Amino acid sequence: GEGRIVAPAAVLEQLKQNGQIATQYCDAAGKPTMQYPFNPNGSLWAIEGITSPDGRVYGKMGHTERAGENLYKNCPGNFDMKLFESGVRYFK
Repeated sequence: GEGRIVAPAAVLEQLKQNGQIATQYCDAAGKPTMQYPFNPNGSLWAIEGITSPDGRVYGKMGHTERAGENLYKNCPGNFDMKLFESGVRYFK
């Protein structure tokens, strides 16, 4: 099935304190949620992506590589986040 964040509360709190929670699953109002279909895998604290402590490594669960035509999709909809385009634009 789907990957998801599962960790002791102390670890999740440390990620939060370190600013390592990069992205979260949110509802239509933009609030982090545990509810399906917004959080399709039940990831704790609605965490979708985290960074390494130094911020140089980003790991995420939403499969943005699956946004192309005739490719697998876990949930209906268009979820192309333009991840690499956004990164290039940020660092220019």
